[in-house]
Amino acid sequence: MQLRPYQREAIDAIIDHWNEWKRELLVLPTGCGKTVVFNTVAHGRPGNVLILAHRDELIEQARDKYYRMFSESTGKIKASDTHIERVTVGSVQTMCRRDYSNVFQTVIVDEAHHSISDSYQTVLNQFPDARVLGVTATPDRGDKKSLARYYDGIAYEYSLKQAVKEGYLCNIVARTVPLEIDMSSVKISMGDFQVDSIGETLEPYLPKIAEAVSVYASGRKTVIFCPLISIAKELAAMIPDAREVNGDSPDRKETLEWFDRAGPGAVLCNAMLLTEGWDCPSVDCVVVLRPTKIRSLYAQMIGRGTRLSPGKENLLILDFLWLCQKHNLCKPANLVSDNEDDVKTVTRATEEDEIDLFDAATDAEEQRRSALAEELARQQKKKSKLINPLEVFSILDDIGLADYEPTFKWEAGEASEAQINALSKFGIDAEGITKGYACKLMDTLIKRAASHKATIRQVKTLRRFGYDPIDWTIEQASAKLSQLSAAGWKKWRVKD
Repeated sequence: MQLRPYQREAIDAIIDHWNEWKRELLVLPTGCGKTVVFNTVAHGRPGNVLILAHRDELIEQARDKYYRMFSESTGKIKASDTHIERVTVGSVQTMCRRDYSNVFQTVIVDEAHHSISDSYQTVLNQFPDARVLGVTATPDRGDKKSLARYYDGIAYEYSLKQAVKEGYLCNIVARTVPLEIDMSSVKISMGDFQVDSIGETLEPYLPKIAEAVSVYASGRKTVIFCPLISIAKELAAMIPDAREVNGDSPDRKETLEWFDRAGPGAVLCNAMLLTEGWDCPSVDCVVVLRPTKIRSLYAQMIGRGTRLSPGKENLLILDFLWLCQKHNLCKPANLVSDNEDDVKTVTRATEEDEIDLFDAATDAEEQRRSALAEELARQQKKKSKLINPLEVFSILDDIGLADYEPTFKWEAGEASEAQINALSKFGIDAEGITKGYACKLMDTLIKRAASHKATIRQVKTLRRFGYDPIDWTIEQASAKLSQLSAAGWKKWRVKD
C-alpha cells in the first residue's frame, strides 16, 4: 500500500518519539487512514503487539486491514475466540477481565479518547514496560489535557484543515437552522449531557426538525445522530426516504447496504451507532441531534461525512440554535479553531448564512491579528539583536504559534538552556518562554531550514526594504542582501 506523505511522517515521528517517551499520541482526523498508520507501526515493531479496541467493528476493521496490507493473519482476544499471534487485536471488555501481564511489548489503543476509563486502564496496567501508542481524532485543549494524565505527549498531529487543504478530505460548510431548542433543563452526567434528558427535550421539536432536514438537506445524503433509539425511530418516520438503524436491528446489514447504494435524498437516523467503525464516503450532510461537550465525540460524528467521493462537492453540517447558557457544547466552529473568540465569531456567521468553515475561521483569525500586531509593536521597541518569539508568528503568519498553550506537564516548564541557545542561533530570544513553546518554535524553524527557505532574520531585514521573501531560498535572500549592502542599503540603487 502506497502511504501518503503525512502517514509516512507520522510513522517516522512515532518511532522516533518512542526513544524518549513510553506513551505517545497520534492525532489524525477521521478519514485520514489511522488504521493504515497504526497497522504499519505494528508490523514493524519487535516482540508482540496488541491493538486494543472496544467495538466489534473496530476489531474486525483492524484485522481485515492488516491482512490486506501484509497478507498476515492476526490474533484475536474476544470472549471465547482467543488466540495470540505476533500482532493481536483485543477487546477491552474481554481483556479487562483476564490477565495477560507482560505478554505484549507494544500496545496500540484505537480511539484513544477512551483510554482514560477504568476498563482501559485495567488492561494497560498489565503492561507497565510496554511502548504505548494512542490514536485519536482531532481533540481540543480540554481533551488533550485529559489524555495528558496518561500519555507523555503527541508524537504527530495532522489537522483537519491540513487534510482538506491538501485534498485528502472534502471541504466543510455549515448552516444554523433557525430553530431554538431549549437545553436549560438537560441534565449533566459524567461531564456531558445525559442522553435520556436530551431525548425528553428533543421530542416536542421533532416535527420541526424533520421539516428543517427536508428543506435544508434536500438533495443531499444525510446521516442524523440521535440520543436515543426511540428518537431515531420517531424522526425517521417523519422524513421521506428515511430509515433507522440500531445495534439490535434485525435488518441492520440490509439497511446499511441500502443506504450505501442510495443516492441524494436518502436519510439514515441512528442513536450513536455509526460514530466509529462505519464508512460511507458519499454522505454529504451530517445532523447532530446528540449535543455534546466532548469534541472528540463531535469530531467522530462529523467525520462520517468528510471523506471524498466522486461527485461530492462538500459536507454540510446542519446545526440548531441550542439554547444552553450554563454549559458549552460543541459547534461546527470547534472543528476549525481552539480559540474561543474565533469560535464565537464563526458561530455567529453560521447563524446568518451557509458558510465555508475554513474561510470563516481565516476571517476570524484576521480580526485577532491587529491586536497581536499592536502587542508586537510594543515588544519591538525593546532594543535587542534577537527577535521576539511573538514576532516569529508575525513573520511566518502562523496563527498556531500565537495560540499555543501548554498541554502536557513537561511543556509548562521553563525552556532549557540548550533550547535557549539553539533558538538564539536562529536569532530568537527564548528567555522566559515555556519548554513546550520552545519545542514548537524549534520544530517550525527546523522544518523551514530543512526546506532551505530564507531565515527569519533574512525575512525580517528584507521586509524593511519592501520585499516579501517568505518563500525565497536562503541563497536568493543572501543575494538580495548582498546587493543592498553593496548599494549602501539604498533600495533605489538596486536593480530588482
